[in-house]
Amino acid sequence: MPEPEKVAYKRVMLKISGEALMGDQGYGLHPPTVERIAREVQSVQEMGVEICMVIGGGNIFRGLQGSAQGMERTTADYMGMLATVMNALAMQAALEGLKIHTRVISAITMNEVAEPYIRRRAVRHLEKKRICIFAAGTGNPYFTTDTAATLRASEMACEAIFKGTKVDGVYDKDPNKYDDAKRYETITYDEVLAQHLGVMDASAIALARENSLPIIVFSLDEPGGFRAILDGTGTSTTVRA
Repeated sequence: MPEPEKVAYKRVMLKISGEALMGDQGYGLHPPTVERIAREVQSVQEMGVEICMVIGGGNIFRGLQGSAQGMERTTADYMGMLATVMNALAMQAALEGLKIHTRVISAITMNEVAEPYIRRRAVRHLEKKRICIFAAGTGNPYFTTDTAATLRASEMACEAIFKGTKVDGVYDKDPNKYDDAKRYETITYDEVLAQHLGVMDASAIALARENSLPIIVFSLDEPGGFRAILDGTGTSTTVRA
């Protein structure tokens, strides 16, 4: 096992979509998939890395879809935030099943199931090697969980955002449709925005750029993929200035 000082990053933010927890189902949570991701997180924590997490809510409810169907946007977004809390609790249960101390920290106050967001307390949890799962987005409508992940990563002084997806990086076109799709090793924030590459939404990319926070896009479906990036053997794309 590598010594902590050999690892490229000491504190990171892992951002995954709610859909990543569905497995092959079309909706909801797939417990074996949640457990597999928890084991990926465990393997990285064992390297001495402090880990924050933000999980989307699209497997349960997506605010934009609700508003597209006539629901008032603010209400739909709050419902989406509640979906992220459900996912965070599921991930906490999986991690604690592996004997990993975990805290769910919600931007919407719900004292019975999660801690309120207090930055200094969250930092202390990380220093004590607890995993912090930040739920309920930023607590505000009109902001995505991508933006929430970038905001929390900045506040927690994370050294990078790891965006777990279904592909092993950022491509110039859809690699599932085009055999000649080219993967970028590195790409700038401005290029991502100009080419509408969909790594994260524009607000999240702009916030990461302002705080010089690299975004590392990798495949969460690849067994050991998260750990492999940190020990320098994995395949990914880094978005930076």
